[in-house]
Amino acid sequence: MKLTVIFPVLNERLRLESGITRTVEYLEKIDFTDYEIIIVDNGSEDETPDIAAGLCGKYDKVRYERIAVRGVGAAFRRGVELGRGDIVGYMDIDLSTNIKHLGEAIHIFETRPEIAYINGSRFAKESDTKGRKWYRRITSQGLLILLKLFLRMKSTDAICGFTFVRRQTAVLLMEGCSRDNGWFYMIEFLLRAEKRGITILDYPVEWQEDYNTTVKLFKTVCNYLVQIARLFHEFYIRKHI
Repeated sequence: MKLTVIFPVLNERLRLESGITRTVEYLEKIDFTDYEIIIVDNGSEDETPDIAAGLCGKYDKVRYERIAVRGVGAAFRRGVELGRGDIVGYMDIDLSTNIKHLGEAIHIFETRPEIAYINGSRFAKESDTKGRKWYRRITSQGLLILLKLFLRMKSTDAICGFTFVRRQTAVLLMEGCSRDNGWFYMIEFLLRAEKRGITILDYPVEWQEDYNTTVKLFKTVCNYLVQIARLFHEFYIRKHI
């Protein structure tokens, strides 16, 4: 089983080397060698490309790709297109989600063929979330309420920053998703998996807030509201017209 780990990055000069190095060292520690890491740069204007080039020279299983548009959704799609793994997925470069869960995900996919999708969750009962700022907790919980109320989401989290999927499932879902480039693409990806009846493991994680996040909260929330309205119309209004 080959694994493709995608790291979407934007102006990550402070965290890129650490995130990649820790991931490579962890995979070596657990003696898992059949993997590739793809850094997908969606518009960095700092030293990220130079750091990435150095990492590609240092690690033969690390690749770098720069795309012309910004957004995690666009970066994820490009990573899946480029990847050769039987399992594809993405993590945040700050590794807010404990790296040990990567090894656990590998084991699950190897031993439980019925699982097609692992969705990391900060809000499952067994999860251990630390350092979450109060206003980010409120916005996250508010988003979950809207997703459950209007789009009937079953999962306990939508954008933990830890998602892994069997390749065939990922390709199938991408064909049905919009071309949204931002974070909401990953929410739509999950929602469409639920509607298709794909077997999703809602997975509790240890998660640590990163205070140097580059996410623009207000702009992101506004986009979420627009996208929720779009999917509500598609799922529950248009099909009855």
